[in-house]
Amino acid sequence: MNFELAIKSKRILTPGGFLDGTVLISGGKILALLDKTEALQQGNIIDAGNNVLMPGLIDPHVHINEPGRTEWEGFDTATRAAAAGGITTLIDMPLNSTPVTTTFSNLQLKIAAARNGLHVNCGFWGGVVPATISKLEDLLKGGIFGLKAFLTHSGIDDFPETSPGLLKDVLLLLKKYDMPLLVHCELSESHAGIQELKKNPSSYQAYLNSRPKDWENKAIETMIQLCRETGARVHIVHLSSAEALPMIRNARQEGLPLTVETAPHYLFFHAEEIEDKNTLLKCAPPIREKENNEKLWMALKEGDIDFIATDHSPAPPNIKEIESGNFEKAWGGIAGLQFSLPAVWTAGMKYGITIEEIYTWMCLRPAEFLGLDNSKGKIQPGFDADIVIWDPEKETTKFSKDIHHRHKQTPYAGRNLKGMVEQTILNGKLIYNKNFFPTLNSGNILINKSVVKG
Repeated sequence: MNFELAIKSKRILTPGGFLDGTVLISGGKILALLDKTEALQQGNIIDAGNNVLMPGLIDPHVHINEPGRTEWEGFDTATRAAAAGGITTLIDMPLNSTPVTTTFSNLQLKIAAARNGLHVNCGFWGGVVPATISKLEDLLKGGIFGLKAFLTHSGIDDFPETSPGLLKDVLLLLKKYDMPLLVHCELSESHAGIQELKKNPSSYQAYLNSRPKDWENKAIETMIQLCRETGARVHIVHLSSAEALPMIRNARQEGLPLTVETAPHYLFFHAEEIEDKNTLLKCAPPIREKENNEKLWMALKEGDIDFIATDHSPAPPNIKEIESGNFEKAWGGIAGLQFSLPAVWTAGMKYGITIEEIYTWMCLRPAEFLGLDNSKGKIQPGFDADIVIWDPEKETTKFSKDIHHRHKQTPYAGRNLKGMVEQTILNGKLIYNKNFFPTLNSGNILINKSVVKG
């Protein structure tokens, strides 16, 4: 059998379970799976030994910020970091680039910026803001995977919140194309905690109190009702409040097309351990208490949360207010694209999670959510040869020279993490090999072909 690359491993994670054998690759696709009894005499062979070989991770929630705010991140650094983290496919959010991806013409600018600097595969979400709602159908036909909206201020003025009344109209449009609306679920309401933060801006507890679970719970309740009224797909991004889980569970039992993600930082970190002035850990919704976050783990294991996505949202150190430690002023976002696999694996070990569950939450279900499950998310003949090779037992502490984000400040730096990515294969090519990048610019722009203009 002719092949271009073969990868041997004692732990190949296939749809049928682990296989001790070899994956044969040709033309960017998985050609065949051989068991250990079938020997190869010659050819281009990677011997992964006892390392786990599984589909490349799929991250549906990444803020790359190019064009316009490339000093925050950019396609080059973001997709290098993704490759180093075993992520082979990501979907870029419509903000915080300038312009935001809320029109067809802005989407074309985004695609042009990405075209020559992708080291992994990349698709795009569109954005919903009140001013461009009349232009959304044109945007959908540009090949995006769905739309993203905020129920509270996004943090940048060119992406304001959208009212539930307007979102109902958006959902009816999306239902026509069977595409999801991704929603940042917080409803901003005045309360005493906001003033407390103004008085104590360096206090993490004050910041946590300023964005209570109730904001998130009410917003999720609103979106569940809109999902019920329209029958359209609603997706809750970065769930942090475990108090919302019963209503989510009931909505899904009702048969509503509701899906939910959470993020690694809600699973790895706890509010009790966040020191005052540590603005690297400011995000919205905030990282909550240990008891809350343990419930998120249980919801993942029970299937009430569908998958894990990074919500990678980097910013320059001055905007993160690292020196001042001012939580009120600091940009809210966690830089964690490169660390999602080891962060989830390390934190999850105390809950007895398995490699198969990692695969489900970070490969299979994201592929299904995006409609890519006919080509990605499985080690199976005919599927894309997007593969991560990682060592679940290997422990390391990543220092700045090994961090490939544009800015090296991340709350994961200096942490002992298990589950190191050794190699990443994209479209059948070795793109990451133990902190080196043998092949660059091999990523493809992903177009949602179910609705394409022209």
